[in-house]
Amino acid sequence: MEIYGPHSVHGAQPIGPPHTVRTGQLGATAPAGAIQDELTISEAAQALEQAQQTPEIRRDLVARVRAEIAAGTYETPEKLAMALDRLLDEIG
Repeated sequence: MEIYGPHSVHGAQPIGPPHTVRTGQLGATAPAGAIQDELTISEAAQALEQAQQTPEIRRDLVARVRAEIAAGTYETPEKLAMALDRLLDEIG
């Protein structure tokens, strides 16, 4: 903010309502199409919408896999080979 001295200070101003109607403006309307509404959806809202459209979580499967991981029986040579093949297919 810059202050330029006393010459920029205004005198007393009249007090009135913020939206006064002037007689010359009665009946005046905005030209058709001048006012347009706009809607912008944030990326976070788009991600939330996409997450809500994903299929339900199969809780029984998640519980079984967690139990296998905890027991040390989830990672088998066959599963690791399949995961490696899928990785190579995706990057290659």
